[in-house]
Amino acid sequence: MAPMIASPPLPPPSSTRSSGGLAGAAGASGDRATAHRPAFLGPLRLSGYGVERQLTCRVLQSPLAGVSDRIFRGLVRRWAPDALLFTEMVNATSLELGHGRAKVEDLATESGPIGVQLFDHRPDAMAEAARRAEASGAYLIDINMGCPVRKIARKGGGSGLIRDPDLAGRIVEAVAAAVSIPVTVKTRLAWCGLPGAEGAGTQDSQGHGRLGDGAGDPLDATSSVHDDVTLQRALGWCRHLEEAGARQLTLHGRTREQGFRGRADWEAIGAVKRALRIPVIANGDVRSPADALRCLAETGADGVMVGRASMGAPWMVGRIAAALEGRPLPPEPGAIERIALAAEQLESLVEAHGPKGLLIARKHLGWTCQGFAGAAELRHALMRAPTPAEARELLARAADSLRTVVP
Repeated sequence: MAPMIASPPLPPPSSTRSSGGLAGAAGASGDRATAHRPAFLGPLRLSGYGVERQLTCRVLQSPLAGVSDRIFRGLVRRWAPDALLFTEMVNATSLELGHGRAKVEDLATESGPIGVQLFDHRPDAMAEAARRAEASGAYLIDINMGCPVRKIARKGGGSGLIRDPDLAGRIVEAVAAAVSIPVTVKTRLAWCGLPGAEGAGTQDSQGHGRLGDGAGDPLDATSSVHDDVTLQRALGWCRHLEEAGARQLTLHGRTREQGFRGRADWEAIGAVKRALRIPVIANGDVRSPADALRCLAETGADGVMVGRASMGAPWMVGRIAAALEGRPLPPEPGAIERIALAAEQLESLVEAHGPKGLLIARKHLGWTCQGFAGAAELRHALMRAPTPAEARELLARAADSLRTVVP
């Protein structure tokens, strides 16, 4: 039997504040949050349709399909007890047919605010799914209008709604009429850039495109520039969502056609923020506390949403929150702590899903077991481990090996 791996210690409570503003403490990755932190005045208030919500933490954890389940959220909570977290994206039609209900059940039993993100192209199904989510304890309802996955967009869901603003508006109105809690939207700048445009334009010192300097090809993997036509589309699209009843907008600074290529256009997010009355959350290329501070300085947004940077790094939301709040950054877990987190997540997934839990855990194990001696070999072995017991043994042996070289 593999020896037990101790769970990593909890980080300091979020209420612990430094006395001298932002502390530029370096984590294991060596990044420092050196930019000035934003001067937020109190919690972010979201008016609902009878129930107001307040976000005391200005860092949101993105909904991540196949990732942000209850187990993942529990890990994020250790570093970010007050942050708004989300369920995985939930298909309203599937929920109506009885599938995926585990994603939205018993949310009220979890600590901290949990939002439910829904997607579909049928207003009635979205409204019914929102009612079900609210009854299960959702802190708010978020509508996905940004997912770039082809099979979702082709059916009119996710980013496909960018091409049908009238339907998008009806969905927001239907969901808003169905619940008392706030309804928010997560979306992208546009479906694509200016047709036929060529050239990557220019970039600023941080590598973000400057508007008006060129007509960037949205498929260029190095470009973040969005032409004036695309910007005007983004402004009109986002105003339309606000007028339909969205109480907050999370804006990914890329077009649907870019997917996750190129660089997020923070300047375009800033232009949308200035044009709207509702809060705007910036999303895209926020991978560290320093990134978050720069993003907020450039966009003037009301907060940031962290997505892929948290995969294998559930501490990222908490580190960024500390930077924004002027607290010392909690250190990134070391090698043995990462292995302990991986082992804990494996155990939880196997307990929840049986032997299938190992298959679900593999991606998490691969993301978490990085950045230390022997990590590549460990990941390769974990991907080939045929049973949870063998995966546990591999993790235990890796931890023991590191203890022999770490004082």
